[in-house]
Amino acid sequence: MLDRSANAPTLPPEIARRRTFAIISHPDAGKTTLTEKFLLYGGAIQMAGQVRAKGEARRTRSDFMKMEQDRGISVSASAMSFDFDGFRFNLVDTPGHSDFSEDTYRTLTAVDAAVMVIDGAKGVESQTRKLFEVCRLRDLPILTFCNKMDRESRDTFEIIDEIQENLAIDVSPASWPIGTGRDFLGSYDLINDRLELMARSDRNKVAESINISGLDDPKLAEYVPAAQLEQLREEVEMARGLLPELDPQAVLDGTMTPIWFGSAINSFGVRDLMAGIAKLGPQPQPQTATPRQISPEEPKVTGFVFKVQANMDPKHRDRVAFLRVASGHFSRGMKLTHVRSKKVMTVSSPVMFLAADRELAEEAWAGDIIGIPNHGQLRIGDTLTEGEALRVTGIPSFAPELLNSVRAMDPMKAKHLDKALMQFAEEGAAKVFKPMIGSGFIVGVVGALQFEVLASRIELEYGLPVRFEGSQFTSARWVTGPKAKVDAFVDGNKGHIAHDNDGDIVYLTRLQWDIDRVERDHPDLKLSATKEMMV
Repeated sequence: MLDRSANAPTLPPEIARRRTFAIISHPDAGKTTLTEKFLLYGGAIQMAGQVRAKGEARRTRSDFMKMEQDRGISVSASAMSFDFDGFRFNLVDTPGHSDFSEDTYRTLTAVDAAVMVIDGAKGVESQTRKLFEVCRLRDLPILTFCNKMDRESRDTFEIIDEIQENLAIDVSPASWPIGTGRDFLGSYDLINDRLELMARSDRNKVAESINISGLDDPKLAEYVPAAQLEQLREEVEMARGLLPELDPQAVLDGTMTPIWFGSAINSFGVRDLMAGIAKLGPQPQPQTATPRQISPEEPKVTGFVFKVQANMDPKHRDRVAFLRVASGHFSRGMKLTHVRSKKVMTVSSPVMFLAADRELAEEAWAGDIIGIPNHGQLRIGDTLTEGEALRVTGIPSFAPELLNSVRAMDPMKAKHLDKALMQFAEEGAAKVFKPMIGSGFIVGVVGALQFEVLASRIELEYGLPVRFEGSQFTSARWVTGPKAKVDAFVDGNKGHIAHDNDGDIVYLTRLQWDIDRVERDHPDLKLSATKEMMV
């Protein structure tokens, strides 16, 4: 387990001020709106774009792929950097749709903390629970934002109880809401003893902050009606008696989550949450690797690719590898060793992102996320170093749950389809298997929406209409074992064997019974539902 304690080594100031985190939520809890407001407060954009598409009025800044803009969901994970109160925030956006959970899992390998957004009316939903489990596997500290308090929402204690029971984590309120729905006035900041009032008139306006000397301060009565003030005092007294006090070390250990209440669409509670990320969130953390762990304060640069995004700019058919800098101080033009191929690369045009806007990155420190444009040399799981043969571990690839065959509507363009599929496989958007017998490909995904996304992207980016059709196979397993045994197994089962885009052997099957039979008849072989994406 990584050491997140106070006695971890002191980091250089430039690294210590980095906060690299992801936002996790159930679809529609308000994740993209919150991302927008972060950028607004970070001074990165002047006016936040709302998510629900209203003609061409505005498109949300962080959702740039055409399908995301049409649907109002985040499908591709993008990374954004901005400054706030002397800290550098690196926000990695995760796909907000359940079908993209593998992409989300990989994104969470590149961050040091997560912000969990829950809907005040709905509480903990299924997707939140799944993503929380992934954070738990990685011991990630979690900060919680309860959104949509300006709509009718559930009782505050009920929401906190649900988080504690469902997710088995202590919850400590950092703020307390005053009213809900139409009566929602704002919140009481329990950390700084401040009254925060929401401005309903201007959604992009920063909330008004009033310093007071505690809940008995007579000044409160000037701003809060008597009945609501009495309720606030009672509830806060109960909360302080029943709920654990905020413990920064427990937050870093992942055993406690602080919770803020607000309304992202009204820009309310967002600034307090950001101040909480700066104060309570972890500094850049060590990365697990072989043969040794990588610490952020090491002078030499190392980094690993956790995502590859193709065609970020439809005008240029390009590919960008998202690299988390794990250690050192990177500067543009540096020569780095690509550990898998042992080749030296000159990183001459790295970029940093503000959503779809790119800027050339002159430098980056441990904790930062940079994009490296490339023509397919970089894959998910690759490590770049200043020469040492280190490999960052723990970036998984999951077996798909749905398999379809795919064909181009125009048979003359089949060659282009091969190229498009390979590009999406390297991006991690789908698994692409080439069966040993027969022509064509089998495409595997986690959820059905991914087939729609692929079909729409292949048509949009390659001008190639395609059709996905049911396959005779329903699941895939990677086959490993002694070479002679694997070769013999492949020879005897050619109708079930395919290769993935890395050339690894995959067993395609119709039934779980087949998998059980192979495991029984071939004890030396291992059939795996996951494959670690590294060299």
